[in-house]
Amino acid sequence: MMKIIDYVIESTSKYIEQMPKEVRKKNGQFFTSKETALFMASLFDLSPSLKEISILDPGAGSGILAAALVQRIIDIDKIKEIKITCYETNDDILELLNKNLSWIKDNSPLKIEYKVLKDNYITSQTLEYNDMLGTCIEPEKYDLIIGNPPYLKIGKMAEEALAMQDICYGAPNLYFLFMEMASFNLVDNGELVFIIPRSWTSGAYFRKFREKFLREVALKHIHLFISRDKVFDKETVLQETIIVKAKKGFDNSNNITITTTNTNFDFDSKTVFEAPYEMVVSGKHKYVFLVTDQEEADTIEKVNEWKDTLPTLGLKMKTGLTVDFRNRDILRDAAEENAVPLFYSQHIKSGKVKFPIGKNNEYILTEQKGLLQENTNYLFVKRFTAKEEKRRLQCGVYLAKKYPTYNVISTQNKINFITGLQGLSDCLVYGLYVVMNSTLYDNYYRILNGSTQVNATEINSMPIPPISCIENMGRELIKLKDMSEENCDEILGRCMYV
Repeated sequence: MMKIIDYVIESTSKYIEQMPKEVRKKNGQFFTSKETALFMASLFDLSPSLKEISILDPGAGSGILAAALVQRIIDIDKIKEIKITCYETNDDILELLNKNLSWIKDNSPLKIEYKVLKDNYITSQTLEYNDMLGTCIEPEKYDLIIGNPPYLKIGKMAEEALAMQDICYGAPNLYFLFMEMASFNLVDNGELVFIIPRSWTSGAYFRKFREKFLREVALKHIHLFISRDKVFDKETVLQETIIVKAKKGFDNSNNITITTTNTNFDFDSKTVFEAPYEMVVSGKHKYVFLVTDQEEADTIEKVNEWKDTLPTLGLKMKTGLTVDFRNRDILRDAAEENAVPLFYSQHIKSGKVKFPIGKNNEYILTEQKGLLQENTNYLFVKRFTAKEEKRRLQCGVYLAKKYPTYNVISTQNKINFITGLQGLSDCLVYGLYVVMNSTLYDNYYRILNGSTQVNATEINSMPIPPISCIENMGRELIKLKDMSEENCDEILGRCMYV
């Protein structure tokens, strides 16, 4: 007889073949592969003492994840009864979901009850989640929650965002609202396993969510996919995706298991690393560091020995001021009276800032104060790099004395710059370059943030050496006149072990 998971996978494949990709993408539908679904199901701790178990799949789609979990429960042959609740609002797939669940019920050796709620998973629980008048006295809770939620940005005034205002900042993404609501829906000691983008692990937009979510649950297992485009079955999703297992109830006394595979079908060859909880979940912003091996753990430990940050030293990384495509009328290709330099990431070359380079629109003619900044020393850092590039942190030293004819300059918003309450000395700028251009610091940032964007908020929160040490490193770099990563590593190494 056909296994439950195989039946559901086969019926889903037929659906995918006849449903246009554009429609699925619009709805945030990305179907989980069989291998991934079974791996996710394997992460749950199924107590043999339980004879009856309740399962929730809050964005069920065709029911692949629920089917994988049922298959796991059947295979261990301990639990006798399963109650399944699935949320799904998409009419295109509801018929398939009901058909699959009916087949599972009829072909399972266990007693299975199921219900499909054609309701918005978030807004249908607004009253309960916010403990408002009219709420259900005993909202339904579940032992296990398994999910592949929709990956969709929504407006800050969307119903879902208004329903969960306590964790929203700016325009949220549906996937982390599903995660938090799942935490709300868990019984004490219940477990959730979700496949989601990595983006929530750092960044300002997710801070409120992280802080609340990580107060309610303890992370137990995180799985990373090295390849960005080989996670979902017959789909291409170009963002870093992870699998997260969490348990209801806060407990940071144990390690977090972090595993990695290249794709969605090679789980038998995964790497495994046990990382201390407080190394993974760290700092006042509750960043989640995805530490996959001992070398990365050593990186975290080394950098975390520093107690300062840029702000504690009177410094700050900011994002460039000018959005060029919104200000085309004030941009100029060549120098003219009252026009000042507009610096782009292309001006950063081999650790220095070179200007002009013959680029279009590299001057700006304006009196708008919000687009201009003092012509003083800065460290420029590219905001965006290609995934394949060796380094994420790519910096250039900007010295005001090289451009003495200008009182002010401007920076395009695709670069960041480090400035201070007072002007940065040459030594300080070069010293900051040593830190930012080191292998150690670049690796630390990559562990923290898997995207190709360098976020000022994250850099401002990262530990950094004392200012005297930074200045001494800057003096050494100026003397050596070697801006290479290898030289920066040597200089930083000498500073760390003094």
